[in-house]
Amino acid sequence: MNRCLLYNQVEMPYVDAWMWQKELQTQRVKQPSLDDVLILLEHPPVYTLGRGASSEFLKFDPSDKNTYEVHRVERGGEVTYHCPGQLVGYPILNLVRHHQDLHWYLRQLEEVLIRVLAVYNLQGERIPSLTGVWLEGKKVAAIGIKVTRWITMHGFSLNVCPDMEGFERIVPCGISDKDVASLANWIPSITCAEIRIHVASCFAEVFNLELIEQFP
Repeated sequence: MNRCLLYNQVEMPYVDAWMWQKELQTQRVKQPSLDDVLILLEHPPVYTLGRGASSEFLKFDPSDKNTYEVHRVERGGEVTYHCPGQLVGYPILNLVRHHQDLHWYLRQLEEVLIRVLAVYNLQGERIPSLTGVWLEGKKVAAIGIKVTRWITMHGFSLNVCPDMEGFERIVPCGISDKDVASLANWIPSITCAEIRIHVASCFAEVFNLELIEQFP
């Protein structure tokens, strides 16, 4: 069983986490023997667009820097929104140790989140041709990745108990005919603090990893 370093961060600005991921990925491209990493955190409000994402899915002018924080990044996928109450996971994995197939990797990330929902007796679903996880037809988890020489970065976001107002300013993931929702719609008392444990555990199960928690 391979080791995976677990970093549980409370909240971190998006740019700081982005730079951290790049550093971790670069280290592992140069030295593939380094341990895998899983970062779990929340972000202050921010919008991100994938490398090929259309700005048409923003309902505001991104050039107005005084309005909302917006970043175009190197992951796949369209526009998404991060904010407190949404748990974000950034796996830095060497897929040579796991399976060298990006579609497999995306399905495994979905599987992690589906298992997390099952802890709460919620039936997470996949929709063919769309990446992510849905509950009763509403999207609760988004996934977008970047892989360099089989080392991953970026990852997944799970809407646990966020203020959903920020999603009204975009067409989330470029999908206009399906709503987004949070787990709080089904479990009003749920928090990111409690669900982190289940995300970490399910991640370790799906990828057959031994998690080694890192402390500041």
